[in-house]
Amino acid sequence: MNTSTMNAKQLQMAFLAGAKRIEAKKEYINELNVFPVPDGDTGTNMSLTIMSAAKEVQALEEPTMAMLAKAISSGSLRGARGNSGVILSQLFRGFCRSVGDKDVLTIADISLGFNKAVETAYKAVMKPKEGTILTVAKGMSDMSTELASSAGDMGTFFKNLIDYGYEILAKTPDMLPVLKEAGVVDSGGQGLMEVLHGAYDCFVGNPADYDVEIPAASKQQAVRAVDTENIDTSHIKFGYCTEFIIMLEKPFGEKDEEEFKQFLLSIGDSLVVVADDEIVKIHVHTNHPGQAFEKALTYGSLSNMKVDNMRLEHQEKVIKESEKLAKEQQAEREAKAAEPAKPYGFIAVSIGDGMNDIFAELNVDYIISGGQTMNPSTEDMLEAIQAVNAENIFILPNNKNIILAANQAKSLTEDKNIIVVPSKTVPQGISAMIGFSADATPEENEEAMKDALEAVKSGEVTYAVRDTSIDGKEIHMGDYMGIGDNGIEAVGQNMEETTIALIKAITDADSELVSLYYGEEVTEEAANALSERIAAELPDADVEVYFGGQPIYYYVISVE
Repeated sequence: MNTSTMNAKQLQMAFLAGAKRIEAKKEYINELNVFPVPDGDTGTNMSLTIMSAAKEVQALEEPTMAMLAKAISSGSLRGARGNSGVILSQLFRGFCRSVGDKDVLTIADISLGFNKAVETAYKAVMKPKEGTILTVAKGMSDMSTELASSAGDMGTFFKNLIDYGYEILAKTPDMLPVLKEAGVVDSGGQGLMEVLHGAYDCFVGNPADYDVEIPAASKQQAVRAVDTENIDTSHIKFGYCTEFIIMLEKPFGEKDEEEFKQFLLSIGDSLVVVADDEIVKIHVHTNHPGQAFEKALTYGSLSNMKVDNMRLEHQEKVIKESEKLAKEQQAEREAKAAEPAKPYGFIAVSIGDGMNDIFAELNVDYIISGGQTMNPSTEDMLEAIQAVNAENIFILPNNKNIILAANQAKSLTEDKNIIVVPSKTVPQGISAMIGFSADATPEENEEAMKDALEAVKSGEVTYAVRDTSIDGKEIHMGDYMGIGDNGIEAVGQNMEETTIALIKAITDADSELVSLYYGEEVTEEAANALSERIAAELPDADVEVYFGGQPIYYYVISVE
C-alpha cells in the first residue's frame, strides 16, 4: 500500500489485527518464560491486556482518532495484567496521548507517538531493565525517528521498523545473561513484536481475520459471573427424569412387571413402578426416554408423559443460587459502604483455599484469587478498592508480577489513600500483615510492613515444563525445582529431596522458623512426614505445617 497517512478506521483495523495475532501466539510467548515453570504467563497477560481494549475498540462503528485513543488507552489500562501487560498498557497510553487529537496520522505523528509511548512506559517502571520489552520498544522508537526524516511511504516505514524491532529482539539474550542461558529471547519483547507485526500485516493488506473473540471476564473477582457451560453436572449419571402412565391393553402380570422393571433398570435408575389392573405409573431417570416409551407401548397406550432435563434444572438452580448470593453480597457491600469508613483496610492476592483462610484470619478485607496462575488485572484491583470501605487501604500483591498492576490501580484512585506493600510472595504478605499495628499511623505501618518483608525468605517447589539450563543448572522436563528469592536453588527427580535441598539453601544459622504450606496435590500426611525430616535436618529451627491449597506449587516455604 503506497500511502503517507493512516486514518482512524485503518488504525482500528490494525489494532484489532495486532490483538488477534498475539491472542493466537500467546502460548508460544508463554513458553519463552525464562523459568520453565508451568505458570509462564507473559503471553496470556499481554493478550488479556490488549483484548480488554479490543472489546472497546471493536464496538466503535465510525471511530475518530480521539475515540480510538480513549478506547485503547482506557481499555488496556484497566485490563492490564502482570508486568508485561502493564508495560504494554503504558506504551498504548503514551502513544494515544500523542495522537488522540489528530484527524489522520502522518509518519511523523506515528514516530512522535512511539517516542511518547516509550517515555510513558519507562516512567511506569521503577527500575527499568535492558534486554526486555522496554529495550525493544526504545530501539524501535529511536529507529522511527531516524526513518521519519526520509520515509515517504508508510508501508515501507512500518516494514523497516518491524524488521529493526526483530533485530533488537534477537539481541536481548546478549543483554540479559539469564535469557542467553535459557536459550530464549525476551517474552515481553516477543509479545510486542507480535502485536506490531499483526498491525503491519493488516495495514499493508495481508489477509487476516480481524474479528476479535473477547476472552471471558476475569476469574479473580470475588463475585464472578456464572459460566453455565462449566457447571459440574458430572454427578448426574442419567439426565432425564421420565414419568408416564401406561393404559394397559393386555394382561400385565408379575412376570411382565419384573421384565419391564429389569429393562428400565438397564437404561436408568431411580425407578418406581406402581401397577394395578388397568394402569401402570412409571418414574425413571434415564438418558433414553424414547426407549422407555417404546418398551411401554408394547403393553398399551401412553398418557401423562413428562420428561425433564435434570442437568438443565441443576444449572438453573446453580445460577439462581449464584444470583441470589451475588445480590446478597452486593447488598452487604452497599450496607458497608453506607457505614463510616474505617481507618484501615486490606487487600491481598492469594493462591489457594488454605492461603485465603490464613489471610482472612489476619483480617484481610478482600482477597483476590489469582496470584501465580493468573495475574489479576488493574480492573480487579480497582473493584477490590471500591469494595473496601476504608480511608487507608494496604494492597499486598504477593507476586512480583502483580506489583505494577497494584501501583497502576493506586494511580487511578483518588478518594482513598492506597498503600502498595511490594510483597513478592505469599509468605512475605503474611509477614507484612503480622507486622501491622492498628495503633500506628499509615506511614509507620507502611514502613513496618515493608521491614517485615525483609525478614522473610521464601521458596516454592514445582516442576519443569521443558528442558533448559538456568542458574548453572541443567533442568529436564518433569524435574522438580526449588525456587528461592534469588533463583533456582535445587533441581531433582524426588520432590521431598528437592524441597529439603531448597530449604537448606535458603536457611542459615540465624533461621528460627520454617513454615511449610502444602499445595492441593500434597496430602497432609506427606507434609507432616516431610516436616519431621526437616526438623531432623535443622534441629535449631521450629517447623510448622499449614494447608495452603495452592495449585502448581507443591510447597510454598517461609523461613524467618
